[in-house]
Amino acid sequence: MAFTLDKVVPWGRSYTEYVDMFGLTEADLGRHILGCGDGPAGFNAELTKRGGVVVSVDPVYIFDVEQIKSRIAETYETVMAQMRNNQNDYIWKVIPSIEALGEIRMSAMTSFLADFESGKQEGRYIAGELPALPFANGQFDIALSSHFLFLYSTHLSAEFHLQALQEMLRVAREVRIFPLLALDGSISPYLSLVNEEFASRGFDVQIVRVDYEFQRGGNRMLVIKPK
Repeated sequence: MAFTLDKVVPWGRSYTEYVDMFGLTEADLGRHILGCGDGPAGFNAELTKRGGVVVSVDPVYIFDVEQIKSRIAETYETVMAQMRNNQNDYIWKVIPSIEALGEIRMSAMTSFLADFESGKQEGRYIAGELPALPFANGQFDIALSSHFLFLYSTHLSAEFHLQALQEMLRVAREVRIFPLLALDGSISPYLSLVNEEFASRGFDVQIVRVDYEFQRGGNRMLVIKPK
């Protein structure tokens, strides 16, 4: 039984996971970063504490803290049940168990919740969504998409992926997407199309191996930037 979800859900990764998933160097972390579809991830809160400059955009940010907290609670049991049913599709090394996964995810999301109100006032959490972002051309150095594009390939069309990536490239000089797998663990059916399309538009398109692997086979990111 493959991992399935009937909709996109709020589920947050930690700062350390972001650094590893996207191969972020110290130089990268000093650049102006945009997180697309970050949801309740802990990356923005922690990077801000470390002096970084980051903005996260997600439709869930239209809600207040208690509403988001409630949605996380609803999501938690759904996702954890799926993880138990499909645990052989994951590598239990850095994250050693289902229980540890729950603790790590909740820790990241608790960090987000504690930071959300002040971050929203500071303009670090902005309600919005792909494929139309409320930012100026070239406003960011790097745009990241964690566990949204490609992962939800059964929910989001090929055209949506192309439009979303073009929009990310409008507002940022470089785009990084992780993982390249769909929810069921297969390579996204849109990966080849995306590679060919943006290469034909004159972009440098690379698939880069990273040190992070939790979903089995999910250890590569897509990097797109101008040549």
